[in-house]
Amino acid sequence: MKQKGFTLIEMLIVLLVISVLLVITVPNIVKHQKSIRNKGCEAFVKMVQAQVEAYQIDNETMPASLDELQSKGYIEKTTCPNGSKVAMDAEGKVTADAGKK
Repeated sequence: MKQKGFTLIEMLIVLLVISVLLVITVPNIVKHQKSIRNKGCEAFVKMVQAQVEAYQIDNETMPASLDELQSKGYIEKTTCPNGSKVAMDAEGKVTADAGKK
């Protein structure tokens, strides 16, 4: 009776192929990690800006600070994925302080 299955050599070849793919892929991901975090920060700033506008629509007034937005549940945190602090000016424009962590 002939049983179907993989031999040890076939399994080793599959593991070798997977290892080669990982060796090629992981350094590229690590190299682009800073760019990914910066894009995440840009998206976070846009989301906070939208929450400032939502607060303004709900309360018919501009929030005094990001801490007020956070305390009322509009946002959870005031830092970007790359560690930059998010700030809001008097007109309600949200920016990220790129140099400050």
